[in-house]
Amino acid sequence: MEAILLSLATFVSTYLGGSTAVKLKDKLHHIMAFVAGVLLGVVAFDILPEIINITKNNNFPTDQVMIALVVGFLLFHILEKTILIHHAHECDYCKHKHPDVGVLSALALIGHSFMDGVGIGLGFQVNATVGLIVAIAVISHDFTDGMNTVTLMLTNNNTVSRAKSFLLLDAFAPVLGAASTLLFSVSDHFLVLYLGFFAGFLLYIGASDILPEAHSQKSSGGLIALTVLGTLFIFIVTRFI
Repeated sequence: MEAILLSLATFVSTYLGGSTAVKLKDKLHHIMAFVAGVLLGVVAFDILPEIINITKNNNFPTDQVMIALVVGFLLFHILEKTILIHHAHECDYCKHKHPDVGVLSALALIGHSFMDGVGIGLGFQVNATVGLIVAIAVISHDFTDGMNTVTLMLTNNNTVSRAKSFLLLDAFAPVLGAASTLLFSVSDHFLVLYLGFFAGFLLYIGASDILPEAHSQKSSGGLIALTVLGTLFIFIVTRFI
């Protein structure tokens, strides 16, 4: 039940991200810089230590977890570059201004958001602490998902009302994903492989997607400081939960 309640926060985060995509363009890079640090902190200070504990307690092979991490990193990279779920700001996509491209890209993001919700649910199957930290990571990341959904739709000549409709679908998707995990449970072996996969996914999102976008217009000491602050924030949070 905690997973579903926290997934409701992803709804708010996604919707706010989409709603502010146009209104606060000048401030979005600062938010992204902080979020990138949050994602790095989640991987370093919560997910990887949890993986180490589970593998030690159950004598699982560590190489399988590392393979899962690499697969998570590379799989999202492949999906991002082939299904166009990258930020539509990039000039490479300027020529693809067709409504169908925006719809397909938004649908890919919606599917990804559903899996974010599944991630929260599986995190709570490990324990409450992992579930909470995964939820924080997903909530932070889903803000940019909301921005992406609206930006991709509008950039590809879809109407504002249609973009808002897809934004609502994207916002609801994590809630449905979290709810789906109430219908099944998985083994400790599967969970540790999932955590490795999720760590790879978060590393890719933070290092190859959000952080470069934060510095896409202009790098500054303030943006770097926000990334460090985001990492320190998660370090402190994980010391108290």
